[in-house]
Amino acid sequence: LQLVESGGGSVQPGGSLRLSCVASGFSLDDYDIGWHRQAPGSERARGISCMTVGNENAYYSTSVKGRFTISRDNAKNTVYLQMNSLNPSDTGVYYCAAYDRNMRPCPGFKHALSPPYEFRGQGTQVTVSS
Repeated sequence: LQLVESGGGSVQPGGSLRLSCVASGFSLDDYDIGWHRQAPGSERARGISCMTVGNENAYYSTSVKGRFTISRDNAKNTVYLQMNSLNPSDTGVYYCAAYDRNMRPCPGFKHALSPPYEFRGQGTQVTVSS
C-alpha cells in the first residue's frame, strides 16, 4: 500500500509544474486526498490543498488559492496538483496523503492544517528560483 509522487523539479518564478500522486494497493476513490508542503527549515509540512471523494469539493490554503488546482482521476488511481504562477515561497517537498473521509479532513486545509492521514507518499522536491 503506497502513494508515489512525481513531477517535481526546478522552475523559475512565474513557471508551472504538475505533480502526480499514484496509489497502489488500494483505491483512491475510498479516500479524501490532500497535498502538503514542507518548506526548507520547517519542522513540519502544512496542508495546501485537499479534495473530497464523491462530490470532489476542493479546498485550498490562502497561500495557494487561485494558483494551484487539485484534481483526481479515479480510473487512473491518481491525484494531480497543477501549480501555476510559482514563486520562491512555494519551494519545498510536496507530499500527497490519503485520509479517512469520515474524519472530514479537507476543510482544515483552508487554514493550512495537516490532519492525521492513513497513507502518505515519500514526497517530491519543488524548487522555485531564478
